[in-house]
Amino acid sequence: MQYLDNILFVIILGCVSFLFAKNIGKIKRNINLGKPKEIKDRISERWRTMLLVAIGQQKMLVRPTAAIMHIFLYVGFIIINIEVVEIIIDGIFGTHRILSFMGGFYYFLISIFEILAVLVIVGCVVFLVRRNFIKLKRFMSNDLDGWPRSDANYILITEILLMSAFLFMNAADGSIMTLSEIAHESNHYTDAARNIFSVGTSFESGLDFPISSFLSGMLPDSISSLEMIERGCWWFHIIGILAFMNYLPYSKHFHIILSFPNVFYSNLDAKGRFSNLESVTNEVKLMLDPNAIPASDVQPAGFGAKDVTDLSWVQLMGAYSCTECGRCTSNCPANQTGKLLSPRKIMMSTRDRLEEVGRNIDKNGADYKDEKSLLGDYITAEELWACTTCNACTESCPINIDPLSIIVDLRRYLVMEQSSAPAALNGMFTNIENNGAPWQFSPTDRLNWKNEE
Repeated sequence: MQYLDNILFVIILGCVSFLFAKNIGKIKRNINLGKPKEIKDRISERWRTMLLVAIGQQKMLVRPTAAIMHIFLYVGFIIINIEVVEIIIDGIFGTHRILSFMGGFYYFLISIFEILAVLVIVGCVVFLVRRNFIKLKRFMSNDLDGWPRSDANYILITEILLMSAFLFMNAADGSIMTLSEIAHESNHYTDAARNIFSVGTSFESGLDFPISSFLSGMLPDSISSLEMIERGCWWFHIIGILAFMNYLPYSKHFHIILSFPNVFYSNLDAKGRFSNLESVTNEVKLMLDPNAIPASDVQPAGFGAKDVTDLSWVQLMGAYSCTECGRCTSNCPANQTGKLLSPRKIMMSTRDRLEEVGRNIDKNGADYKDEKSLLGDYITAEELWACTTCNACTESCPINIDPLSIIVDLRRYLVMEQSSAPAALNGMFTNIENNGAPWQFSPTDRLNWKNEE
């Protein structure tokens, strides 16, 4: 029976690992649909930024309550999953707490894991309350209706269940050890007791961990019942973690993985500094040089972005990295005044469109065109023109996502490819073209105000 359990575990582990690798491959493919962008500058500064922002949670501290709870989840869930290594080894080879040979250090590690598990549960409960009972404004926006709102709750509930299973697994294991030692001392062995001692452990007084020991009183005092609880929690915990791993690519919580490269490759230039379009630069050079001959074999590049494939791979990675926390939208002055713009929705729409393009490729091949686009079908011109380009969204993002860059590229397409802009801007463009300034005055009349004095 033991070997059947090991074989079953290896099959499950292999299947979920294959599925996870397949999903990661699709996301990597989708991100690479974006235009190439080479980023090899300021490497030391990028590592420092990733250390402070992605690992150190620097930008989360602006909102202390959320920051503390998020640190509970972030540190707790990552560190606790170190014990998954032991579970996987036990599952493959049929051992039981194989790392317990470390003695006191092992006890110290699991004790820390249990404390962190409780903190993770506390953090999840607080976030559930904030989202569903206090109903913070940024979590009540229409752009979270449907799956996004449910997704956040599913993750929080799942983490509570996984941490609870971990604690009850330890509680049952500790109770089994205690009862087995009593049976050993009284020379009354049960089959379960013999199994425990045949595996062996370096502890002489059971697994008396700080949190799970308090839970032991809630469990039955039958070794066979405890063994069923311990095995049930063990399987639930590891299967839950493996399922959670495969759920990540479909969830906003994929930022657990992508936040690190996203911060590393984030824009380090001064906020508000626009990049020059090479296609525009080439056009200007041709205009200024009457003798220049455009290369006949070069296809004219388009201006701006209409669909996700017109954006860079960095922008597409940012869409997959979005945590949907809403800090960008809550700090957006346009959104605060009731405008349609929501920087969070910009990122969510970009990801949704990219996922749709990826599904089309999987189903119909790389050359398939569905006659849809990011601009128009997912993001409207009204949203784009509401943006003041103040960079509040990029400044407030905890992992340095840049919604503004997508907004600007889509607006560039509207203006430079479709000649579509609000009337006020068209008037300004005309004045710049004719007068060299935004105002409707001839250059020769600019100093008239001075002469009137």
